[in-house]
Amino acid sequence: MADITGAAVRCGGKSGTHSELLKSIRRRWQLLLFILIPLVWLLVFKYYPMLGVQIAFKKYRITDGIWESKWIDFDNFVKFFQSYQFSRVLINTLRISFYSLIASFPLPIVLALCLNAMSSLRYKKFVQTLTYIPHFISTVVLVAMILQIFNTRVGVYGYFGRLLLGQTPPDILGSPVAFTNLYVWSGVWQNMGWSSIIYMASLSAADQTLHEAAQVDGASRFQRCLHIDLPALPPTAIILLIMNAGSVMSVGFEKVYLMQNALNLSQSEVISTYVYKSSLTASGNDFSYGTAIDLFNSLVNMLLVVVNSISRRVSETSLW
Repeated sequence: MADITGAAVRCGGKSGTHSELLKSIRRRWQLLLFILIPLVWLLVFKYYPMLGVQIAFKKYRITDGIWESKWIDFDNFVKFFQSYQFSRVLINTLRISFYSLIASFPLPIVLALCLNAMSSLRYKKFVQTLTYIPHFISTVVLVAMILQIFNTRVGVYGYFGRLLLGQTPPDILGSPVAFTNLYVWSGVWQNMGWSSIIYMASLSAADQTLHEAAQVDGASRFQRCLHIDLPALPPTAIILLIMNAGSVMSVGFEKVYLMQNALNLSQSEVISTYVYKSSLTASGNDFSYGTAIDLFNSLVNMLLVVVNSISRRVSETSLW
């Protein structure tokens, strides 16, 4: 590709531009073919389906199809904004998202710093393996573990509750307040070790001569961690924060839906579950309405990427 671009630049507006470009393409046609395959996949499976977003502005009927359905402009959006569910699902989504971000963002950094400070390689690998394993547990299995552990009759929570209180403890799984805490901290436990890998890579790139010089000067391990290791992490942390900010409204559907029940619905109903119930269940079955809600969710996510602009102004680190 560099040869192709270079040939075009060298020739400029001369008559030999096209011939040089064609020669470069013939010499490198295999590389261009490799690029063509993912490009076609991207167009077919990512961009072409975006045409279906227009049903958010239509009264979609299966018999009429996407193109022949009647245009109703912004009626679906107005219906959602005026619904009693709007404020509830929006607040629930934002609360869970920001709570997850605040709880899960600093802990992998702390874990990476602690692992990097360990002198025993065997113990370090043991802790790494122990913290990485939960990441490979599927969402269904994780929720099944939560339901089993906190079951008031046969779970560990119920057993110790009866042992200490002499009676059946309160049902945590049915508590709206407990739902958010269970969702967030089970996610922290599952992904903290895996998220620390990228920070470990950043710490391994730190200049080791600084550590050696600090040791000679009598600096303790904590002082070296504070003044050498920690300053190496902000660029990586800022990039990850920007990427996470772009998905604040995208609370995972599977885990929320599996943990959801009639008792905790007041705080567990989020935009993704509401879209599913509005468009893909027998009681809802309104594809246009569900698409409008999901499109609104995507637009809010896109606006939240303004964090990148803030980061670029405050520091020299940004995605673009």
